[in-house]
Amino acid sequence: MTTTRRDFLRTGAATLAALPFLAAIAAQAQTTHTVTIKNFAFSPADLTIAAGDTVTWVNEDRAAHSAWQDSGDAFDTGLIRPGESASQTFPSAGSFSYRCRPHGNMRASITVG
Repeated sequence: MTTTRRDFLRTGAATLAALPFLAAIAAQAQTTHTVTIKNFAFSPADLTIAAGDTVTWVNEDRAAHSAWQDSGDAFDTGLIRPGESASQTFPSAGSFSYRCRPHGNMRASITVG
């Protein structure tokens, strides 16, 4: 099949018209970040994410742990048993320090940009 100049221009115009739509979809893409709980520590201990991203805590330890904001009420995963996980989406910017409720010396932070 022979492509005419008109077909080529029509295809190019349709592609250009779709670019803003595709850019908006890409801008809304969310990322899931993993925080590992192991040896009574959060890793990474300091995490920076974008607004709209999700953090998933995965408990690879032998004890149950949690992640809860220690100043405010933005999130509380409840107890996460060994081998289980819990997730939280952060819709807007802010800084969140958190700790494990049963093991108060386990501390970490999330910065949402």
